[in-house]
Amino acid sequence: MECIILDKSIDYDGSQISSLWAYNLADVKADSIIAFRGACDVKIEHMIDLEDKKQGDIIFSEDMLHFIIEHFDSTDLKLVYARQRLFTAITSEVLLFRYPLIERMGDDLFIKGKKLTVSIASTSAVSQKIHLGINVVHDHYGSLNEMGITGDEVDKVLHEIANSYHNEINDIEKDLRKSRPLDVI
Repeated sequence: MECIILDKSIDYDGSQISSLWAYNLADVKADSIIAFRGACDVKIEHMIDLEDKKQGDIIFSEDMLHFIIEHFDSTDLKLVYARQRLFTAITSEVLLFRYPLIERMGDDLFIKGKKLTVSIASTSAVSQKIHLGINVVHDHYGSLNEMGITGDEVDKVLHEIANSYHNEINDIEKDLRKSRPLDVI
């Protein structure tokens, strides 16, 4: 798995959830996590969650941390949802170290009852994709700023979350290669 942390701002509009985005962006030909900071304004045509689409939900933030994950080993929807939950749990662990009042409900994180993250997972013909965004500053939802995470600490959080997932997946891959199968009876 490749871990790429962009130092340029990219605004997330939902098109980045398409398969092979990392390949088109940075010639990445492997499983990857791409992390960056930028605004978020998901257009209705890029909404994956049918409930959000039906309800006409607006997914908008002027400043977010974004993580785009792509895995090529499967197109299983249940597996990508499990990976999304793993990534959300890793994100929660990183943030709990700095702010002990984080709550996780499924693939969402909350502070003081206010939603801190947006996340989606889906599959294409060639891969699994995950997006998770964390509000840096927001007037109506939870944010890193509200948690006291500001300045250089925001970039540290971005790096730590991306590297933690990268390391977890690589560790799983190592474990797969050292375990023998159970005996057949």
